[in-house]
Amino acid sequence: MALGANLGDPQATILKAMNDLALTEGVSLIKCSSLYRTAPVDSSGPDYVNAVVEVRTVLTAPALLAQLQALEQTGGRQRPFRNAPRTLDLDLLTFGEARIQSEPLTIPHPRMGARAFVLVPLAEIAPQVVTAAQLQAVRTQHISRLGKRLGAAGKR
Repeated sequence: MALGANLGDPQATILKAMNDLALTEGVSLIKCSSLYRTAPVDSSGPDYVNAVVEVRTVLTAPALLAQLQALEQTGGRQRPFRNAPRTLDLDLLTFGEARIQSEPLTIPHPRMGARAFVLVPLAEIAPQVVTAAQLQAVRTQHISRLGKRLGAAGKR
């Protein structure tokens, strides 16, 4: 799962979202990447703070997506136009081996392989799922780590 924010206090928002995920019924937060600062991609506004987390869940993919959207709403997310700056963005990247193509949800996330703000933190917590070629393809996208890896989080 990818987390991003570029409005308000994005670093605090991402850390709160990680905590909120850990407290979500039916969701266990397994691993958290470091926080990264990235320039907007296909968006505008200030730089983003991004991270990736691994979760385990008993929820279905649509139910998990609904929980993520509820957390975004609690975080003040508005959608005035596509790729608008945001207080919180939570994206489901994969869901086990599932392949889903529906109106609200496409799994795996269709653009995850083209974005350094996903691939670099994902490689940090799950290096086996990111190839050297994928990292090479996004090498020109500016990304900088803000701090050390956050590690595992609380589990439910």
